[in-house]
Amino acid sequence: MNDSLPAPEALRAALSGLLDGLPPKQAAQAVERLIASYRGTTPTDAPVLRDRSDVAAYAAYRMPATFEAVRGALDALRGAAPEWVPATHTDIGGGTGAASWAVAEAWDSAARTVVLDWAEPALALGRELAAASGIAGLAGAAWQRSRISAELRIESSDLVTVSYVLKELTEQDRAAVVTEAARAARAVVVVEPGTPDGYQRIIEARARLVEAGFTVAAPCPHSGACPIEPGTDWCHFAARVSRSSLHRRVKGGSLAYEDEKYAYVAATRFPVTPAPARVTRRPQIRKGLVLLDVCGGEGLGRETVTKKHGALYKAARDAEWGDGWPPPLD
Repeated sequence: MNDSLPAPEALRAALSGLLDGLPPKQAAQAVERLIASYRGTTPTDAPVLRDRSDVAAYAAYRMPATFEAVRGALDALRGAAPEWVPATHTDIGGGTGAASWAVAEAWDSAARTVVLDWAEPALALGRELAAASGIAGLAGAAWQRSRISAELRIESSDLVTVSYVLKELTEQDRAAVVTEAARAARAVVVVEPGTPDGYQRIIEARARLVEAGFTVAAPCPHSGACPIEPGTDWCHFAARVSRSSLHRRVKGGSLAYEDEKYAYVAATRFPVTPAPARVTRRPQIRKGLVLLDVCGGEGLGRETVTKKHGALYKAARDAEWGDGWPPPLD
């Protein structure tokens, strides 16, 4: 990893000049179309990113958020398997490479990465951004055009990431891609938007991974059935995304940050130690107590942590949505 510039800052620096020379109206139109595609529910059988303006708009609009969401999922995987370091990584549907940036940060560029996508303009820009990153693992990544469908075949890899791509696929292709990831990988991380339909795709992927012999490492404390009754709620988390001036300009926002809602599953073929439970909503801090909504081995529940719990109370006040619970205490 570049010691002088951590991955989030390196990504912002790489993106800073991305829309220079692109007419503002053209950039805005590309962003509006991509937002409609991102929020929609209709899968496509063609790349969403069609040309350089699409890809530039996408990278400015989505890369920081995708990076932070995948980063959160990888942090949870690392918590369940702190000694494990992947030597190889395949990024299915990686586009401009946001997930690969997160992997490079998580394991200090240890993994040799291959990014697969069916949109050549996305791969070309991803390669440019990686070369400008100053991060050895990214600069040495391979960028390969590949149709993300039931015909996909990949080389064996320690880690396979599938982030924000299942929505673009038909049901048949989604199942086949997850099955292929499970066949090839020792660990699989799937990330989708934190919406009801995104959660449903995660649940389907989770079930397929478990059927293939994987153990769920996160966010769940077990590999059994999800305790959420279908149609009543959905499991998702939030990642805080710092907005650069470019990000604010592209998205038309004024705040210095936004929260990216995402759903994910991380599963492995090797032993892991999942968190005993996980915080599933923002903690509610009251005078002298903290209310935590958690999902644990016995299902969904609420814990009330008060001052009389000592160090656990301080940990509860510091807990964030998505954290494992309880944390290890000295």
